[in-house]
Amino acid sequence: MTDTDLEPLLQRIAEALERLSPDTRQDTDFSGSDAFVWQPQAEHLTPVAKVNRVAFALLKGIERQSETLLANTRQFASGHAANNALLWGARGTGKSSLVKAVHQVINDEQPGSLILVEIHREDIPTLPRLLDILHASERRAVLFCDDLSFDSDDSSYKSLKAVLEGGVEGRPDNVIFYATSNRRHLMARDMIENERSTAINPAEAVEEKVSLSDRFGLWLGFHNLSQDTYFAIVKGYVDHYALDITDPDMRAQALEWSMTRGARSGRVAWQFIQDLAGKQGKGLN
Repeated sequence: MTDTDLEPLLQRIAEALERLSPDTRQDTDFSGSDAFVWQPQAEHLTPVAKVNRVAFALLKGIERQSETLLANTRQFASGHAANNALLWGARGTGKSSLVKAVHQVINDEQPGSLILVEIHREDIPTLPRLLDILHASERRAVLFCDDLSFDSDDSSYKSLKAVLEGGVEGRPDNVIFYATSNRRHLMARDMIENERSTAINPAEAVEEKVSLSDRFGLWLGFHNLSQDTYFAIVKGYVDHYALDITDPDMRAQALEWSMTRGARSGRVAWQFIQDLAGKQGKGLN
């Protein structure tokens, strides 16, 4: 039997195996939730019943960033032009909390107008398939990646660059991309310096990677909090959850808590509130 004779047989075997293999893809019901998590193995969006978030009004010390992102998201939800956004800066300063809080504000103003879709950092290479699914939906979507950064041997950032801008298709009109990162250029400084020192043309080698952050039209910087802002965040939580503590005791205990953590941030303030509420036998729902 010749190779030519084998080709039809091999084709039939391949088709039979394809029919026997399970189809893991599942259709997504976008009407069932306002938030989803991307599951790349099943090519499916899993609805989130309750988003873990902080109310917009409780985000203190980042008022300028909050108003800017809210305005950009309102434009997008209303069908107008808007920018992809990179929220970068110190850890625990409210970057991811702001994205989730803005999503809630928009849907409170225009119920069901916007879905929030989270994609994990390691799943960035599957982004084109996710965009195909979102493009087929009639709903507008904020695609959100928390703690986005890249290692020196990671080339998946090229897929993200093509999607954000510059690719033939780009991102669909009904999708906007928000990312948070501790790094302004999404990669460590030593990686950038290494590219510069080992490349034949250092400027071009660095530009290839650093230009990723330039694909975000909106940059919002988040920085370490002052002590007064830290106390204002704690006070906002105390009032919101009706916790039983005087202002002097609150300040003293919150200060001690921040000193044991070696930082003042919104995250540290929230951890203090969780501890305080627990000691008083209260929940924070």
